[in-house]
Amino acid sequence: MNGLFHCGVGAVQREWQHIKSITHTLAMKNEEISNFICTLKQSLDNLEANSNRVQEDLESEFSSLHAVLDEMKENMLTRIKQERASRTYELQSQLSACSKALESSEELLEMANQTLCSSETDGFTQVTDSHAAAVTMAPAFRLSLKAKASDNMSHLMVDFSQEREMLQGLKFLPVPATPEIQVSECQVCDNTVTVVWSLPEPDSKIDHYILEHRRTNHEGPPRIREDYPWMVVEGIREMEHTITGLRFDTRYMTFRVRACNKAVAGEFSEPVTLETHAFTFKLDAASAHQNLKVEDLSVEWDSSGGKIQDIRKDKNRTNSPMHSPARSALMSPKRAPTARPGRDRFTAESYTVLADTMIDAGQQYWEVRFDKESKAFAVGVALRSLGRFDQLGKSSASWCIHLNNWLQQSLTAKHNNKARTLDCPIPNSIGVYINYDEGILSFYNAKTKQLMHAFKTKFQQPVIPAFMVWNGSFSVVTGLQVPSVVQSGQRKNSGTSSSNASLN
Repeated sequence: MNGLFHCGVGAVQREWQHIKSITHTLAMKNEEISNFICTLKQSLDNLEANSNRVQEDLESEFSSLHAVLDEMKENMLTRIKQERASRTYELQSQLSACSKALESSEELLEMANQTLCSSETDGFTQVTDSHAAAVTMAPAFRLSLKAKASDNMSHLMVDFSQEREMLQGLKFLPVPATPEIQVSECQVCDNTVTVVWSLPEPDSKIDHYILEHRRTNHEGPPRIREDYPWMVVEGIREMEHTITGLRFDTRYMTFRVRACNKAVAGEFSEPVTLETHAFTFKLDAASAHQNLKVEDLSVEWDSSGGKIQDIRKDKNRTNSPMHSPARSALMSPKRAPTARPGRDRFTAESYTVLADTMIDAGQQYWEVRFDKESKAFAVGVALRSLGRFDQLGKSSASWCIHLNNWLQQSLTAKHNNKARTLDCPIPNSIGVYINYDEGILSFYNAKTKQLMHAFKTKFQQPVIPAFMVWNGSFSVVTGLQVPSVVQSGQRKNSGTSSSNASLN
């Protein structure tokens, strides 16, 4: 009995679960239908609104067309009337002159005939001379018998057969064809991207193009969920566009474009992903001297000192400089050393902070803007082994340019406790270029790209961007490609001067 009871209870529970499942499914289906009904109602409202809009646009276009035709008709009728009035005046004037001349001639002829028929001989000679002079001066002899104006008006005739055919060809605007981005003609250089595209065939109805781009760390077609939004550039009139002033803090940028006529936008082109390799890093706050206040890529001297700053850990980075642009950009098979706990904070008079990214291959470039009134400032690179008491440029583990405003202003290149005074103006910002494989470290005026100093060495270990400031501040600009003018300068000056090499 108990078994039968339990079987009955189980059957009821299964039936209850079955009904519950069906009820839940039906409820979900009802919700879908309700949403679909709302969508249909919205579509009906949109259809009504859009239909009214296009109808109003059509009526407006035809009204405008009628207005143009009426204006043209009025202008052409005015031209005909003016031409007719002008010729009528000329012909009427000529007709009047001829009529008067004819009347005068008939009077002279009558007078001459009377004279010739007269029997009086007294004074005949005198009379004939007078009449002869009058006949000779008759207006008829001064008249031109060629009409001053033609009665032909054929030059004002019209033939609108072609225009009628064109008007009969009026139709709704077609959707523009989909452009195609020409990857081989696109360029990525100097933090600038030029995108070039084409159409399957010319289309004079196209008014402009819309270009969209977004950053991504994934090669290939866009994913359903991306980390960055699309950025929109509208109103492009040509089939290419250049975007300047970019910061490349991702490995790639994806682009797509569509054509628009006056009424509608076409489909987007197939997305194209371009590589935007650049050197990006953050400052390793864990390495910073306690007197340095680190916020993102900016550093400010904190005279209070001894205040341990909050270290915000980036979930994608460690506290130690274990990130390598060579590995992230697939430029080098070299692997960075195994990660280990963060290094000790700089102390004493080593007012230094390091970046969180190593350089172990390739060419990299970054810039730093600094307060020229800082008591001391330095920028360069260092080995990971740089001691916590070591100042930049005073050991074999670092290379830098050093600005000193204490007592006397000086700008020097330093390495291994050797210094060379630089005879160049102090810029507002400095560009740092490194070619790790060639052992070249160069410093430039970031604005003019004038070379300030170059080290030639051989890096035995990965290096890290390094900075120092005392009683001042600076900010770092990353995500920069190596400027083309710097690359061309490096090719021209493949070697460095002996004075530079002497600091190695």
